[in-house]
Amino acid sequence: MGLTRREFIKLCMTSAAGASLITLLGPDLEETLAFAADGKPPVIWLQGASCTGCSISLLNSVEPAIEKVLLDVISLRYHPNVMAGSGHLCAEVLEEAASKLNNQFILVIEGGIPTKEKGAYCTIAEKNNKELTMLSAVTTLGKAASAVIAAGNCASFGGIPAAAPNPTGVVGVNQVVKDKPVINLSLCPMHPDHFLGTVVYVLKYGQIPELDKFGRPKMFYPEPIHDNCFRRQYFDVGKFAQYIGDEGCLAYLGCKGFVATSDCYKRGWNNNVNWCIKAGAPCQACSEPTFPDQSAPFYGVYPLTNKEKVTYAPVVPNLKIEFPEKKKTS
Repeated sequence: MGLTRREFIKLCMTSAAGASLITLLGPDLEETLAFAADGKPPVIWLQGASCTGCSISLLNSVEPAIEKVLLDVISLRYHPNVMAGSGHLCAEVLEEAASKLNNQFILVIEGGIPTKEKGAYCTIAEKNNKELTMLSAVTTLGKAASAVIAAGNCASFGGIPAAAPNPTGVVGVNQVVKDKPVINLSLCPMHPDHFLGTVVYVLKYGQIPELDKFGRPKMFYPEPIHDNCFRRQYFDVGKFAQYIGDEGCLAYLGCKGFVATSDCYKRGWNNNVNWCIKAGAPCQACSEPTFPDQSAPFYGVYPLTNKEKVTYAPVVPNLKIEFPEKKKTS
């Protein structure tokens, strides 16, 4: 018996640490992937202003192995890093998708979209001596796609390429594709489970998952990281790390877990080997539309004294938090 949408979301939101999607969903995911393989849903993957980190993250997927997804499940018609074709042949693939696969393919966009000078700062193909800009491709293909996925923070909100002063006018996908919902998978880089889980959901139920106010699937962005952080116990008793490597809450070292919404704390990275705070680094709120400008400085050392009660996190603008009194240590 297949899962209902509610059951699917519940499983994704309440999975135990270390459980990958294939382990979590078991036969249901295998069934969905097998069903998808019959039709080989076409996927067009474009790259704009980015570092290619989201593609690398996806290629690190373990269960299911990414080669199974790419070769047996989806029909990856276009990806600038892994496709064999080049030159005008690639431009023809994009033209065919827009004209012959209307409402039949999934459009995945990695990286921000430069908009100044009519998108001239990012061209992705050329045919008949005419350049195709990322802005033009996303505008055209976005209208024809059955679903649009913004892979990573750059595609979701502009990310690092849109940081001030943003000379090329980089924006997120939803500022270009406005006639249909854009699914934002906004971590930097995107988590492979978030991508595969979203694709499975769209294929199985024929609709996009429930999104939060920033266009992210609620099943993967349920609550602030601070609420479930294993260092929360230190915050509650007023024990704060003064230097990287110290025990204690990392709030005074630049942690933005108070405002960062994601399930990093239970899903982990690199097959759940580690994640930022577990590795001793403060959260940089890479899941949020405020990243990176309002997340800066990423790291900071702030004096801890008993003479002054700190009532805000200095590294998070406009965020008011009542910190517990610092406990004296022997």
